[in-house]
Amino acid sequence: MENGFTLGVPQILAFFFSFVIGVIFGGMALLLSRGMMANRQIRIAQRKAAKIVAEANLEAKDALHETRKEVGRVKSISDTEHRERRAELQRQENRLTQKEATLEHKLEDAEQRERNLASKKKEVESIRANLEEVKEKQLKQLELISDMSSDEAKQALFEKIEIEMQAETARRLREWETKIKEEADEKAQDILAQVIQRSASEIVSETTASVVPLPSDEMKGRLIGREGRNIRALEQATGVDLIIDDTPEAVTLSSFDPVRREVARVSLNKLILDGRIHPARIEEVVAKAKEEVDATIYSAGEQAAHQVGVHGLNPELIKLLGRLKYRTSYGQNVLAHSLETAYLAGMIASELKVNTGLAKKAGLLHDIGKAVDREVEGTHAAIGADLIKQWDKSKEVAQGAAEHHFETSDTSIWGFIVSAADAISSARPGARRESLENYLKRLRALEDIADGFKGIEKSYAIQAGREVRILVKPEEIDDLAAMRLARDIVKKIEESLAYPGQIKVTVLRETRAIDYAK
Repeated sequence: MENGFTLGVPQILAFFFSFVIGVIFGGMALLLSRGMMANRQIRIAQRKAAKIVAEANLEAKDALHETRKEVGRVKSISDTEHRERRAELQRQENRLTQKEATLEHKLEDAEQRERNLASKKKEVESIRANLEEVKEKQLKQLELISDMSSDEAKQALFEKIEIEMQAETARRLREWETKIKEEADEKAQDILAQVIQRSASEIVSETTASVVPLPSDEMKGRLIGREGRNIRALEQATGVDLIIDDTPEAVTLSSFDPVRREVARVSLNKLILDGRIHPARIEEVVAKAKEEVDATIYSAGEQAAHQVGVHGLNPELIKLLGRLKYRTSYGQNVLAHSLETAYLAGMIASELKVNTGLAKKAGLLHDIGKAVDREVEGTHAAIGADLIKQWDKSKEVAQGAAEHHFETSDTSIWGFIVSAADAISSARPGARRESLENYLKRLRALEDIADGFKGIEKSYAIQAGREVRILVKPEEIDDLAAMRLARDIVKKIEESLAYPGQIKVTVLRETRAIDYAK
């Protein structure tokens, strides 16, 4: 080409060969530099390895030195322990040797003592044989002297000793009984004295008459009524004797039955306040008064139980207890007596360290049989015990009621407690009047005689026992039979009772016709 750069083949080859040589020398130089770098790294690694090996050798030497020191210390400790154990074993061996020697010595001593004992035993047997021989000789001599065999002598000796022992036993028993009785009496007197000192009761003797005040003497005429019909109606409805005498502004109600007297008193007060007094009104007021008295009886029973601290009584027992408010015994109010007995029984029980609650309940209910003794056969103690068993289920309380008059075969502690409390309450001065009790018994006997005949509706002993007023059933008793009934009752009273003066028997037969206007 013109005016251009043209390379020929030789130049190209030369350029190629120079290029190849350059590449070869560059590669060799690169390899040489890499080899030098590798050798340097190898030398560095060798130096590090030599350093690590040197450090490892040094640590190994230290560890070996420490190990040797530890081995030496352990060996020293082991040697010390070994020497100590050997010394201990030596000491134990020495002690065993000493004990063995001691045991051998003791064994020799024991064998020597055994030989000595055997020798002494032979001597004792020899002495015993000699004693038996002497004893036999003495017994034979004694038998010859006393003309008795040894068995007979033993029997005689035993009999003599037995008699002496029996006499001595009897003497000591009497001494003990006397001493125990004296101590028991002294203790009982002390307990009763303390109980009596702690009791402060009022005089509770009662009479069989009640006085009802009147607003004026004019009321007496109204109470009597025309031809005495009002007073007859009142006496017939209540069974109470109404005494209207010269006592100013007062009427006396007389009856041995306190319940009837209370019904009459309440009825009379109501009639006086109301002002309407006639037979029909009297019957109505008396019926209401009976209901009020029944409520009062139940309230009195509740109050008595609460006052003593006896809770949970059966309502039937409460009702019977309230009836004792209108019952007297030798002039003593039975409910007040029962309260007093309950307090005393509780104090006695506290002194004897027994259940005071049971003692109080037994004392409160001990005379409960007197509420129904006119309706049930038997003593009031037995009746009361049956009532308590029926309504209270308390064995101890029933025992106290049944045993307080010692009517049973045996007596428990509850019977003794109630009996003592009952005696303290009834025997104190002014508590009772025996003449009043006899009088009341006679009045009850009059009514019982009348009630024993057939056809009797009601009977009342009035006029202080000088009259028995009897109401008969008109459908069963006619006028002629009423006359015969009065005569038969008079004969029965004359045969059965002893009484001063005379007793009037009045038999009332009344037929009523009642109808209602509607």
